[in-house]
Amino acid sequence: MANMRVIGRREVVSIPILELYNLDAKIDTGADSNALHCDDIFVDNDKMVHFTLLDEVHLAYHGKKMVVPLYQMKRVKSSNGEMQHRPSIRIKVDFFGKSYTTIISLTNRSDMKYPMLIGRKFLAKKFLVDVSQEYLTKQTKNHKEKK
Repeated sequence: MANMRVIGRREVVSIPILELYNLDAKIDTGADSNALHCDDIFVDNDKMVHFTLLDEVHLAYHGKKMVVPLYQMKRVKSSNGEMQHRPSIRIKVDFFGKSYTTIISLTNRSDMKYPMLIGRKFLAKKFLVDVSQEYLTKQTKNHKEKK
């Protein structure tokens, strides 16, 4: 536990391959996996997943169309307990100054407040969540910039 980083209940994450930077993410220890808010999701015969990013806070991302290789179709239990089959992608994300390869399922999270959800599998053995804190990523960055 000594080498685990403390994070808050909300943080920012960047996904350079999708040109998404400082995306608000909810840290959800109740969720098994990661999810990204998007729409118009479909998988073509070449196993490429097509989707439209949705993020009204970051207008540069909102409505941006993406095409990336499908990693796999995953069975995921949604927040309302319903089982869904979702396409997932395997990509690198930047989080707390490090790059991590992770799997992200693609789903419409329009009823959710944050465009990205980070789940237990990503957090395990790397991070401890302090639910009384948020955006520690920004505080760490600001502290480094002041030095």
